[in-house]
Amino acid sequence: MSIRARLGACFSAALLSAVLLLSQAASAQERDAKSPVIVFAAASLKNALDAISAAWQQESGQSAKISYAASSALAKQLEQDAPAHIFISADLDWMDYVEKKALIDTNSRSNLLGNALVLIAPKDSAAAIDLKQGADLGKLVGNGRLAVGNVDSVPAGKYAKAALEKLGMWPQVASKLAQAESVRAALLLVSRGEAPLGIVYQTDAASDPNVRIVATFPADSHPPIIYPIALTTKATDAAKSFFSYIKSPKAAPLFEAQGFTVLK
Repeated sequence: MSIRARLGACFSAALLSAVLLLSQAASAQERDAKSPVIVFAAASLKNALDAISAAWQQESGQSAKISYAASSALAKQLEQDAPAHIFISADLDWMDYVEKKALIDTNSRSNLLGNALVLIAPKDSAAAIDLKQGADLGKLVGNGRLAVGNVDSVPAGKYAKAALEKLGMWPQVASKLAQAESVRAALLLVSRGEAPLGIVYQTDAASDPNVRIVATFPADSHPPIIYPIALTTKATDAAKSFFSYIKSPKAAPLFEAQGFTVLK
C-alpha cells in the first residue's frame, strides 16, 4: 500500500472514531435530558419544593423526582452511592458530612433557606406556655409524649434538644420523648393526636391544618436553622438547570409562601 493510501486509511479511521465519539456524547446528552433529575431533600421542604418542581417542569419540559426524608438518612444514602443529583439538607452538619466524603461539588454549595422552631399541639388543644428559661414544659406534656425528630441525627430533633437544654427544659422532658425518623413523622404524631405536643419547624406547622402553634422557640435558644443546597458529583446538565431554578427569584415566593426565609 502506498504512503498516500496509508495516510488516507488512517485519516478515515480517525474520522470514523471522531464521529463515533461525537455520536456517543450526543446520545449521553440526550439520555441526560430525558432522565429525571433526582433530588434528595429534607422532609420539611416537601410542600414548597413540590410546587417549585411542578413550575420548573412545566417551564422546561424536563422532569424531576424528589426523595424526601431526614437529612441524616439522605446523607447516608449518598454515601452508599445513591444516584442523586442535588442535595438539600436541613442543617449544615449533614452537608458538611457529604462534603468531607467528596460527594458534592463544593463550588456549588450555598445556604438557601432559614426557618424557625415551634412547639405545636393538636388544633383543638388548649395548651399554652411561654417558652422562656425555666418554664415547666414537662408539666404541660403531662403523661403524654413530646414528639420530636431523633435528637441524635434528625436536624429538627437536634435543634429541639439544643433549645430545650438552653432553656433548662431538657431534664423535664428527656424521658417523655417520642423520637421520630423525620420532622414530618413527628408532625404526624401530633396531627393524629398520638402526642399532645411536638417540636417541628414553623413551615411544617403551617402545612398541616390539624395542628396549631403553641409557641415559638427564641432564635437564640438553638443554632441558626439553615438549609444548604449543593449539586452532587453526579449532577447532569438538567440537574444544573433545576438547581439554578431552585435558587432563582422565580422559586423564592414559593418558599416564602410556606414560611421559609430565603437567604440572599
